[in-house]
Amino acid sequence: MDLHTMTQSLVTLAEDNLAFFSSQGPGETARRLSGVFAGVREQALGLEPTLGRLLSVAHLFDLDAETPANGYRSLVHTARCCLAHLLHKSRYVASNRRSIFFRTSHNLAELEAYLAALTQLRALAYYAQRLLTTNQPGRLFFEGDEGLIADFLREYVTLHKGCFYGRCLGFQFTPAIRPFLQTISIGLVSFGEHYKRNETGLSVTASSLFTSGRFAIDPELRGAEFERITQNLDVHFWKAFWNITEIEVLSSLANMASVTVRVSRLLSLPPEAFEMPLTSDPKLTVTISPALAHTGPGPVLVRLISYDLREGQDSGELSSLAKSEGPRSLELRPRPQQAPRSRSLVVHIHGGGFVAQTSKSHEPYLKSWAQELGAPILSIDYSLAPEAPFPRALEECFYAYCWAVKHCALLGSTGERICLAGDSAGGNLCFTVSLRAAAYGVRVPDGIMAAYPATMLQSTASPSRLLSLMDPLLPLSVLSKCVSAYAGGETEDHSDSDQKALGMMGLVRRDTALLFRDLRLGASSWLNSFLELSRHKSHTNSVPMAGE
Repeated sequence: MDLHTMTQSLVTLAEDNLAFFSSQGPGETARRLSGVFAGVREQALGLEPTLGRLLSVAHLFDLDAETPANGYRSLVHTARCCLAHLLHKSRYVASNRRSIFFRTSHNLAELEAYLAALTQLRALAYYAQRLLTTNQPGRLFFEGDEGLIADFLREYVTLHKGCFYGRCLGFQFTPAIRPFLQTISIGLVSFGEHYKRNETGLSVTASSLFTSGRFAIDPELRGAEFERITQNLDVHFWKAFWNITEIEVLSSLANMASVTVRVSRLLSLPPEAFEMPLTSDPKLTVTISPALAHTGPGPVLVRLISYDLREGQDSGELSSLAKSEGPRSLELRPRPQQAPRSRSLVVHIHGGGFVAQTSKSHEPYLKSWAQELGAPILSIDYSLAPEAPFPRALEECFYAYCWAVKHCALLGSTGERICLAGDSAGGNLCFTVSLRAAAYGVRVPDGIMAAYPATMLQSTASPSRLLSLMDPLLPLSVLSKCVSAYAGGETEDHSDSDQKALGMMGLVRRDTALLFRDLRLGASSWLNSFLELSRHKSHTNSVPMAGE
């Protein structure tokens, strides 16, 4: 259904429902339903022209004819999803409003929630149109008058965002993902209620379960609390929340359900400079120094994961770098004693907004990758912000990458194909490590697998940034806190920043497991295709990006 037809159908149904409920007397419920449908008619009629103008020029911002996607298209799509839901609900009301089984309060609450969302989407569409008319032709990111960006940020603070995190949470996505998003949001607001409280043991579990149930049955309360948390709590809260998966109990459960590998070893790379050959002339070398920023030289922790025990991985030289993690450092299982070195190596850099998580959080899917790819994986545990802001993480990742290239034989690989892989902040570090390798003149990775990488960290207005208003996982306010911490702008005193992660989340929901499985399989499939590509060709010095 095209936009005009959808809008006209919605307006017709809204007027019909408005007339019906206006004739039902002075009751509060009838008055509110009349007000809702009057508002739906007004917002739909006001939104259609703006969306039409955005659609008329959206094709100018596509990457190419085969890739019809950009922030303007996404904003229009989101608004259409909201209009479609209101159209469906209005039809239902028109057909069932006289029935004795009509759930008046439930339908009223849903209509009010989606009307609030539509109102905010109309405001976003207005700002998108303003960006379009003010920006240089063909530019997605605004460049020019800083006053417009400041105005946008001020208006962003005044917009009502809670409506997108309650009853309407994830309406713009496929229905299959909504239970997962609800699990995350309920866990987040429950966690927020117990943040910084001195609770331990069973009391945390009991209180969190109670709180989770309250937010599960009251989506409006959940939305309001979600907005309060995302707007007001500092980066240390998000560090604690995202590190929930680092808790020993949860990480143990995740590892129990994951693939069993022969090698999972935490290594500590000593802060010692070494020489690397130049790709232009291998007879010449360049010195790779350890990370120095902020805290001076220090070891870099990396985790080696390999499905099979391969040549070099049980060497005395590698064992001397091992950092004890108990009995799980070297997992044994009846398999051939030693496999030959793999032709490939994956160097992994985890995500977490530059402020949270380690390779331990990502180990379960990395084990699956190691099995499916038949290649060892080295995951880097870089120092985290705000304690270690830029460029510490970049320096450590570059040092570890160069060490892996130089010592790939110890890691169980011949190094014929080396791929960098990372998500979010890790994707950013994959790109910057590659750029630094090119600048140093040393071997660059043969490919990069970057999942939703952070590549534009400036506070520049764009249509996609407008959509971050309703992002269920990383709203703009949270992203700005992480970027500020990474850039060294987090200056608050947090003497009690060692709070323990309080509250519990239902992380074993079926939908959550399915989502992470699909993400893992998709990335693994790309990596497998990449490592197979040109298996019998010599490597080059180019850096192909994911999706090219």
